[in-house]
Amino acid sequence: MNTNSLFTPFNLKTLNLKNRIVMAPMTRSFSPNGVPTDKVAAYYQKRAEGKVGLILSEGTVINRPSSSNDANVPHFYGDQSLAGWKKVIDGVHAVGGQMGPQIWHMGIMDNHHSGWVPPVPFEGPSGLNRPGFSNGNTMTIKDIEDTIVAFGQAAADAKRLGFDCIEIHGAHDYLIDQFFWDATNQRTDVYGGKSLAERTRFAVEVIKEIRKQVGEDFAVIMRISQFKPADYNFKLAKTPQEMEAWLTPLIDAGVDILHCSQRRFWEPEFEENDLNFAGWAKKITGKPTITVGSVGLSSDFFGAFAGESSQPTSLDELIRRLDRGDFDLVAVGRPLLADPNWVAKIESGKMDQLIGFSKEALGELVL
Repeated sequence: MNTNSLFTPFNLKTLNLKNRIVMAPMTRSFSPNGVPTDKVAAYYQKRAEGKVGLILSEGTVINRPSSSNDANVPHFYGDQSLAGWKKVIDGVHAVGGQMGPQIWHMGIMDNHHSGWVPPVPFEGPSGLNRPGFSNGNTMTIKDIEDTIVAFGQAAADAKRLGFDCIEIHGAHDYLIDQFFWDATNQRTDVYGGKSLAERTRFAVEVIKEIRKQVGEDFAVIMRISQFKPADYNFKLAKTPQEMEAWLTPLIDAGVDILHCSQRRFWEPEFEENDLNFAGWAKKITGKPTITVGSVGLSSDFFGAFAGESSQPTSLDELIRRLDRGDFDLVAVGRPLLADPNWVAKIESGKMDQLIGFSKEALGELVL
């Protein structure tokens, strides 16, 4: 297996990556009261030492009272939390890595199994998380405007702290995705609409505010998904034409790279050809894309939450698609969660030393 193409540089604005491998965002509830600890900083530094090209942080929530459903998910606001993130990025830079925070608002959520709830009700476009499930408030225009400002402030803080890029979480039925989906966005004002293109307005305004705060030369990534956690086969855009109507406004607003979340990277998005989600996004927009989804493992990430283990698998199909130009970067989650040296082992040809993934790795910060 020739992995050379995974180890070519990638450069775009503030990103100067030594290889094409990205650490995917993976929520780790190890930040008490939203403050990243020294162990969180050590966890990310270890991945940078292990030669990850770009680290994207776990989801870290913006300054809205109900942006999170979990007391131990990190915040990207407040002096203590931002001081914790400053330690993270300084540690990553000290060993030659690059990193961006994934900034996040969860929107309407189920209550956390711990029993913790935010100080005010959850908020979303129409109070819905999925059809028939309401667990919060419909956002007023002022709520929307304040949330857009909060996204912009988080991006400005990321740049000020020294991060190399930011990623906007617009996937997986969280707030931005709730605006995209007609089942959760039933608004009749300018933030609603019958078409997917119309329902991009909230996302577009978030992106424009972020771009205003960070300037033109700072790299902005956006994570998007077709599926919903409640329906893995769901397609937000059912045709390439609908996908174009969805993605074009996001690019026009200022997104540089699309991070295309998919359950299994090798599955075709539409019937026309074998291009996956990231392949179609690049074909439609002409912008760089990140592919993700069960890279290097024998089962998908949903199985991990059900307690399934996963074994290392060949990267041949991934490399075939990368060499063909379908996408530019490759995000890897569980292998890096379990083994900080996964990238270094592949680069040095030590494939026999790759370890699998077990559910135990979800419950700790592996150093």
